[in-house]
Parts: sequence; C-alpha cells; structure tokens
Amino acid sequence: MNPHEKTKDELIEELEELYQKHEALKKSYENTITKNIQAEEVLRENQELFRKALDLGVVGMATTHPYTFYFLSANKRLCEMVGYTEEELLQKTWAEITFPKEKVDEDSANVLKLLRGELNGYVMEKQYQHKDGHMIDITLSVQGVTKKDGSIDYILILADDITQRKLAEKALREASEYSRKLIETSLDALVTISAEGKITDVNAATEKITGLSREMLIGSDFSDYFTEPDKARSGYLKVFEDGQVIDYPLAVRHASGKVADVLYNASVYRNEQGEVIGVFAAARDITQRKQTERELIIAKEKAEESERLKSAFLANMSHEIRTPMNGILGFAELLKEPNLSGDEQQEYIKIIEKSGARMLNIINNIVDFSKIEAGLMNVALKDTNINEIIEFVYTFFKPQAEEKRMQLFIRNSLPIEATTIRTDREKIYSILTNLVKNAIKYSNEGVIEVGCTKKGNYLEFSVKDSGIGIPKERLEAIFERFIQADITDVEARQGAGLGLSISKAYVEMLGGKIWVESELAKGSSFYFSIPYNIEKGEENIDQKVVPRDSEKYLMKNLKILIADDDEISNKLVSLTVKDYCKEIIETKNGVEAVKICQQNPDLDLVLMDIQMPDMNGHEATRHIREFNNKVTIIAQTAFGLSGDREKAINAGCNDYITKPINRSELNTIIQKHINNHSAID
Repeated sequence: MNPHEKTKDELIEELEELYQKHEALKKSYENTITKNIQAEEVLRENQELFRKALDLGVVGMATTHPYTFYFLSANKRLCEMVGYTEEELLQKTWAEITFPKEKVDEDSANVLKLLRGELNGYVMEKQYQHKDGHMIDITLSVQGVTKKDGSIDYILILADDITQRKLAEKALREASEYSRKLIETSLDALVTISAEGKITDVNAATEKITGLSREMLIGSDFSDYFTEPDKARSGYLKVFEDGQVIDYPLAVRHASGKVADVLYNASVYRNEQGEVIGVFAAARDITQRKQTERELIIAKEKAEESERLKSAFLANMSHEIRTPMNGILGFAELLKEPNLSGDEQQEYIKIIEKSGARMLNIINNIVDFSKIEAGLMNVALKDTNINEIIEFVYTFFKPQAEEKRMQLFIRNSLPIEATTIRTDREKIYSILTNLVKNAIKYSNEGVIEVGCTKKGNYLEFSVKDSGIGIPKERLEAIFERFIQADITDVEARQGAGLGLSISKAYVEMLGGKIWVESELAKGSSFYFSIPYNIEKGEENIDQKVVPRDSEKYLMKNLKILIADDDEISNKLVSLTVKDYCKEIIETKNGVEAVKICQQNPDLDLVLMDIQMPDMNGHEATRHIREFNNKVTIIAQTAFGLSGDREKAINAGCNDYITKPINRSELNTIIQKHINNHSAID
C-alpha cells in the first residue's frame, strides 16, 4: 500500500510500534553496557583475587616475555625465594639470576621449542643466585600461554625451592655411605631380600660365610644357601606374617661344603606408601658358640658321670675295706677263744692273712692310682726277661685257678734270644697280674690263656678267658676309673674298679695300647702291646742270696737298732728278727737313733722308719753317714709313693721296704746285705 494512501490511524499505530522497538533497543543497549561494566568489575575483582591467590601460594610463580625473558609479573613466594621485590624483578630478565650461566642456553633452547610448538612445556632443576649471593636449588615448571591465534602471549613459570631437600638428600647420601661402611664392617651377614625371595644386596660378611662373591649372590634365591631350604623359606614367610623373626636357627652351607650354624633375624621394609617391598635379614655365625655349648654339655655330662662314679666308688670302697677288716678283726677276736683246736686256729689265721692281703691289694691300687693321677708315676726302664715274668705270673696264679677248677695255660711264641727287652719290669708284671686276676674273678669254669707274640716292632700280650664276658655297651668304658664300682648286676664282683684303669695308664706310659674283645657268656680277650726295645742299658743285677755255712753264724749274732715311733711296728720287726740277733735296741725318734749309732759303732743293722718325730729317717740317716758308712741301714715306710725309694737311697740307706712288712721279704733283704757286707769284710 502506498504510504500516502494510509490513514492517519494506521500511521500513528506504525509510529508507536517503531517507538516501542526503539525503546526496546535502547533498553537492550543500556543492559549491555551495564553487563559490560559489571563484567569489568568482576574481572577486576577476579584479577585481584587471583593476585592474592598467587601471593599466598607456596610455589613461586612468574610470567616473562617470550622473547626477551623480562619479568612481566612475579608473586610474593618467588620474590622471597630470590630476595628481590617484584619491582626489582620487572627490571631483570630470568637469565640474569640463573646460575650457572650454561643453564641459560639450555633454558633458551627449551623456550624456543615452546615458541615453535615443539613442546607444550618442560620441567628442569636449576640453581639461582639469591640477591645476597648464596645459591638456591629450584625446580622449574615452564609453559607457554597462547593467544587466540595460537601464538605465545607470555611464559608462565612455576618455581619450587628444593634447597632443603637437596641438603637432606646430600645428608642422606652421606649417611647412606656411612651406613654402608658400618654394614661392610659388620661381623654379621647382612642381606636385603625382595618380596620374591631374591637377594638384592649383601655385605662382606655374607660373602665370607657363603664363600661366594656379591655379584654371584645378588639375584639368586636366598634359600639356596641354607642346608634346609624349606625351613629357610618358612622363616622368610613368617617375617611377612609377624613383621619380624628373632633368633631363627638355620645352617648356612659354604661353597667349600663346610656348614656354619647361624641365628637368623629379619624384619620387613616398606616404601613411602607403606607397602612391604622386601626383607632385611641378619645372620650371626654361632658355630663356635654351639661347639662350645656342646663341649660344655659333654663336660657337664662327664663331670656328672665322674661324680656319680666317684660316689659309687666310695660306697664300694667302704664295702671293700670293711669286708677284709671284718675278716681280720672278727677272726682275731675268735682266736681269743680258749678251747680252739689247732686246726681251727690255723684256719682263722689263714682267713686273717687272706683278708689282710686283700686289703693290702686295695690300698696298693689306690696308691698307684693316686700316683698316676698326680703325675708322680715314673717309668724305670731296665733289661727285662719277658718269659720269666709270664712264668712267674703262671706259677703265682695256677693254684687260684685250680681252686675254681679252671685251667691256666701259657701260649708264648717268643724264642729265647728274643725274650729280653728294655722296659719297666714291675709295670709289665702289674698289668699281667691285673688281667689274670680279673680273668679268674670273672670266670667260674673253663680255661685261661696267657700269651705273648712279637708283631713287628711291638710285643703283643694277651689274656683270654671263658668267663662271663662284658656287654658291648661297656667295652669302651671298661678301662675308665671306678667302672667296676658302677656295675649293679648280679655278676658284680669284689674290687675297687681301679685295676684296668691302672693297667691302661701303665701301658700308655710304656708307649703301647690296650684293648678288649668280648662276648657275653662266652668270655673276654684282653690285649696290650708295648714297644719291642732291645737297646741295651745299664745292667741292674740284684745280688742273689747264696747259702753258706757262715750265714748261720752271721744271722745269729746281729746287733740291730729298730727306729720306729709306732709301737706295734716296733714289736712286729723285733719278733721277726729276734731269732738271729744277739741284741736289739729300740728307739722312737730320729735324734735318739743318731745318738745310739754314735754310742754303738758295732751295730750291724739299722731298720729306719722314715716318718718319726723330732727328726725324720732321711735326716737321721744323713747324720749317721757322717760318722759311720759301714752299718747297713734299711728304710721302712708306710708311704710307698713314687720316688720314695730313690729318696731313701740318696739319703744314705742301703735298701728300702714298704709297710706292711712281709717277714720273708725283710729276711731276704737283711740276708742279702749282711752277706755282701761279710764278703767285703
């Protein structure tokens, strides 16, 4: 429609519509302006809040120009790190505070890559120089901030001060090196083991105990080096269950095959998240300690056994001494009965003699054993006829064997020319006597055989019987002291339990050995060997007593001094020698003995007791020899210890006899010396 053709009302309506649109546009514009103003205010407020946030941050933050590296902004934390104010930093480039300077080139190269789009960002550690000159370590996180067109607007830098961390790491590293030195000098084997059971590290002690190098051990299964791998693995698993293991016993096998006992201690170690990542273990070598413990246990058992045997020995010894004493005292009392027949008297006297001989044998064994234990027993080597000893033993024991209806034989293969050797005659005799006496004691019937044969450079003696035999479990101990006293079965026999122990000591003194073969109810065979020594030494020939008519005269007219403080001994000796004495003088001390010898130069014989009051027999003899070398002096003593005979001879005595004095032996000694004296005269 042509506008000119519109009505007035239509035009007014159109104008009103245009006005409303204008008002709407005006209002919309005003709203837009308001919103822009509000947005600017919000942005300004946000920028202030962001700035505050930056300044409150624990991380240093800055922006720099992408090409000049000049600071565009810096937060409070960064300013504190480097010691500059933000205004001062805005006058500097990032490169000006970098140390060392070669890091600037590295930084520039990385920024260039950012500008080219080759990097989105990078992280690096650098040192920066504080305003006061000291160095600080910083970790940088660098990133480019782009415009809408994708070009770099500015560089955003986040900086974290790691100076203290670096110092801590250095201290930790130094501490680690120190700890490593401590670990390497440890006497215990120290090992770290992974959760899979593989060795990750070891110290020098581990190399020593296994015999393998560190390189060979690392990466291997830790259980491979124990004698019981399953037990080792079980202990390892127990560490994970309980957190630790204390004093877990294991045995480590050395590369050479040698085994060492160890106590295994271990505990888990964790990562920063608290997860168990392995085990730290220590193994202490206790081989020597266990050996010492075993030795102590054995020593304790031996001491207890020795104490038990001693107790048994003392109980048995009490029985052994009281039994013959009962025979001696009991039958001595019966001899007082007025109506005894001659046969009864002789029977009682034989019992007393037999009991006395038994007790003397016990005492001799105790004395000999004491000498051996004290190291006072000496070996007296001299030419010895072995055949004579065997024949003497045979003659002596034959009646005893026959009393038990047993047969005693000699099986000797030594030719006459090989029968004399250089050894200790008395010890050979004592050994054979003990063995034959035991054979008779522990046999009820059958045969006993004594033999000797030459085997190489040794003589081998044997005493075989068909007696009760010895249990196998006692064969090793039969030569130990007091063993007889410990036998509690029905086959136990009288005896102190010292005979075989003494025999063993004698054999070893002579350079030989002794052993036994036995079977229960079938008998025993004892053997001992000694060196076959035929080297000649000084002759030790005793003067033999040759009966002559003149002896009757000499033995009938002796003048004898008996010096003994024991009244019974004095009386016994007086009764022994009275038949061939014209005069007997008695005294009870050494001082009087010397005076009597001075007053009686015609004395033929002095029987000198060694142990007397005022002056002992040795000293009295020395004084007598100062003025009289002619008189015969025979020492008599109840001691009978090793070296007593030599002491008596050195003091000036002519001979020596031990108590209790055997009448026949005393007469033989007196006769020998009186005859020799007469021959000299």
